[in-house]
Amino acid sequence: MLPLGLDFALTMKKYSWLLLFAFPFLGMSQYSLSVEVQGVKSSIGNINIAIYNRSQGFLKFEEVFKVDRIAAKEATTNFKIMDLPNGEYAVAIFHDENGNDRLDTNWLGIPKESVAFSNAKIKAFGPPSYKECAFNLNRDLDLKMEFN
Repeated sequence: MLPLGLDFALTMKKYSWLLLFAFPFLGMSQYSLSVEVQGVKSSIGNINIAIYNRSQGFLKFEEVFKVDRIAAKEATTNFKIMDLPNGEYAVAIFHDENGNDRLDTNWLGIPKESVAFSNAKIKAFGPPSYKECAFNLNRDLDLKMEFN
């Protein structure tokens, strides 16, 4: 029979690999983001959402962290983004009425289709910055956004 302290130490050593395996996952909580889009003009086309997790490349398709699309529903469209890790995010959405999977703009670059941003509105001379749109996600969150 081993002394209690030595027995405990051997048991801990035996199962320490479990702790090493589980440790990386302890800080990786996953959250959901529920988005309610208000002011949808029609049920034609899709609502496209782009989620960014850094300011560099904000509003550039190549820099999107996560994307999703859902059929538009007139007045209010709801959807849920799952499995987002804890962090800072900014959301941009647009109503792709013609289904071409891109935001149509006029010759000045002004959107022809409805757009919305988390925590911010489109400015007179361009879209808001990442910092103006950013929010922290450290729990499941409900976000309301409204088209221009």
